Amino acid sequence: MSQSVYHIPRIIAVGGGGFTHACDPTLEDFILGHVSNHRPRIGYVGTANYDDPEKIALFHQRFGLLCSVHTHLSPQATVADVGAWVAPLDIVYVGGGNTLHLIETWRRTGIDAVMVTAARQGVLMAGVSAGANVWFEHALSDSGGHGLAPIDGIGLVAGSCCPHYSTEPLRQPAYLDCIATGSLPGGIAIDDGAAVLLDGTGLATVYSARKGAGAYRITRNGAGMAVSIPL
Repeated sequence: MSQSVYHIPRIIAVGGGGFTHACDPTLEDFILGHVSNHRPRIGYVGTANYDDPEKIALFHQRFGLLCSVHTHLSPQATVADVGAWVAPLDIVYVGGGNTLHLIETWRRTGIDAVMVTAARQGVLMAGVSAGANVWFEHALSDSGGHGLAPIDGIGLVAGSCCPHYSTEPLRQPAYLDCIATGSLPGGIAIDDGAAVLLDGTGLATVYSARKGAGAYRITRNGAGMAVSIPL
């Protein structure tokens, strides 16, 4: 990774599924296909699931034969450690779990700023569920313990995010209502089994690993209603 060249940040947000759930293996193929290195260097961040050993093992199992480096970020890492860890990587993959715990931990420790800098230096940032939410300015999450509600992300991507759009029945009406009432800005809703590639210009490419899985741009119109447009 170049330390001197600015890159438009690239994010791959996965709505749900993938290697930690033993399904949708082509989601990871989609991620690996967006770096030039044919045997890329990938790092896993398990903050959202409290570094669940089973998920860490699944990460190494999924990427061990495909990547020249597959490394897990230690939960004891200092900001300096994180900077040294991420610097040589092509991809960072952030696992799912508790979005609020993930964001609060990153902010408290300064990891958020390290990840933003790495993204602007060319590292592809990817993640599922909480690991998708974290990159946006805002997200819809139930991690606060009081049902689905807006939370703040680290702001690398403008707007808001809602994963699990197809599989959790309360999410779609809650997300549409939050955008209609203005408690969340417009954003991207992503089904389980789908991934969205975004860059800093707002361009989006959608990949579907399941029949019928997709993603949607949700906006608020002049009449104060939420409008859904398939991507």
